[in-house]
Amino acid sequence: MKKKFKMVDLDCANCAAKMEAAIKKLDGVNDATVSFMMQKLTIDADDARFDEIMQEVVKVCKKVEPDCQIQL
Repeated sequence: MKKKFKMVDLDCANCAAKMEAAIKKLDGVNDATVSFMMQKLTIDADDARFDEIMQEVVKVCKKVEPDCQIQL
């Protein structure tokens, strides 16, 4: 399943790159893109575990940039 999410308070391109790399390492994630310019997260992940994977994605993003929020 491929979905797009709006990101709020993503402050730097370097943080976006770190988030993208960390998300791609998560189990069940096929592909992910974090766009600093568009303030968007595009993720392609396992349908059966999508909600569980998104909870992990939120945790990963909070570690990189605590102020950043993903609008689920």
